[in-house]
Amino acid sequence: MRSKNMDTNTKLVISTLCTSFFTFQLLFHFVSYWFSAKVSPGFNNLSFEKKIEWNSRIVSTCHSLLVGIFGLYIFFFDEATIADPLWGQSSLATMNIATASGYLISDLLILILYWKVIGDKYFIIHHCAALYAYYFVMKEGVLAYIANFRLLAELSSPFVNQRWFFEALKYPKFSKANVINGILMTVVFFVVRIVAIPPLYGFMYSVYGTEPYRSLGFLIQCSWISTCVVLDVMNVMWMIKISKGCMKVISLIRQEKANNSLQNGKVD
Repeated sequence: MRSKNMDTNTKLVISTLCTSFFTFQLLFHFVSYWFSAKVSPGFNNLSFEKKIEWNSRIVSTCHSLLVGIFGLYIFFFDEATIADPLWGQSSLATMNIATASGYLISDLLILILYWKVIGDKYFIIHHCAALYAYYFVMKEGVLAYIANFRLLAELSSPFVNQRWFFEALKYPKFSKANVINGILMTVVFFVVRIVAIPPLYGFMYSVYGTEPYRSLGFLIQCSWISTCVVLDVMNVMWMIKISKGCMKVISLIRQEKANNSLQNGKVD
């Protein structure tokens, strides 16, 4: 019976992963060009290099919304994985992890193909660390709830990508849309990537030494902890960078308002 379930799970993982990979490749190479030209006239005026990164970020946004929304549902309502965060399994949780893995493989391929344009060593480290962790989730059927909890971090990506879109289209840095998006980006990034850190490691500590934890085996235990540490160090680095940018913009806005007040005072 267990063998049959394993075979079913393997088929689900492979089919979902392959579908995800080819769908995101299709989005990058074809759909994004057509969609972006329709929605944003400024897209056609971008350089080849900018269009490559634009399409990459369109795909990133689609992936983030898809796995982030399903991740939220799993986090709050998936009974099987909530009841047993270490060993609980569900088809939806498995599909969400496989979908994310298909995207990561797709994005790695795009990064390599267009390395001179969008290559980034930190993205390579991030993608490889995540894929390494997701491999155990898909192969061994463990930590599905934890893996989906980590996918909630993707909910910040649409705001990060939107910031880049505004810059590519040369929106004024102090435009209302740009400022609002920047504030939302900082807040959401902080909530889903930084605030989530203490509860995760608190949970690790609470299950350490228990029978379900020991059953994971030494390799999975080490992989769980090490990949989380790598990803969270990068999240903290990115948070610091985003916070500095946000504070700089707020400071410049205050400075500009102060200058306007002085000028108005002189005119009066």
